[in-house]
Amino acid sequence: MTEKTDKQNKQEGKNPMEKPFIEKLTINISVGEAGEKLDHAKALLERITGKKTILTKAKRRIPSFGIRPGLPIGVKVTIRGKEAEEMLKKLVKANKNKIKKSSISKDGQVSFGIKEYIDIPGVKYDPDIGMFGMDVVITMAKPGYRVARRKIARSRIGKRQRVKPEETVAFLQSLGVDVAEDTAKAK
Repeated sequence: MTEKTDKQNKQEGKNPMEKPFIEKLTINISVGEAGEKLDHAKALLERITGKKTILTKAKRRIPSFGIRPGLPIGVKVTIRGKEAEEMLKKLVKANKNKIKKSSISKDGQVSFGIKEYIDIPGVKYDPDIGMFGMDVVITMAKPGYRVARRKIARSRIGKRQRVKPEETVAFLQSLGVDVAEDTAKAK
């Protein structure tokens, strides 16, 4: 008999239901105002990712900044599957292939920023667009996590099915990303 039992798979760490993956990668550029600057940010994101962007709108009124509810103030794009993994490798190179450990939340999600888009390999400066930074959010999940989000027969998931920060660190290291401890601790 060539098939292994669940106990043997667990000992070898090969349970496919416990292997984390990138559910989605979200890239966001927040401009803070509508108009030409927002159009340039939209063009930039579409050029970098090759995907259609979505406008993000303000939720609150901030009179000092001239922001009111419903006013478009940023753009974002969501990438899934293999494309997300390839884009992540590209975006992490903009941060010298490092992510701080403090960028990983307790539920295994990762967030980091890119100060200037010209740091991304293969992207050149365009004087018509100007200079923008962006935020990158990596949402991690394990197979079966959809049970907690579906509409029909929704159920809770167990602790083993939740992504832990250590699993996220191991996943990122398998992609060749250096997860560094924070050098400057907040006082």
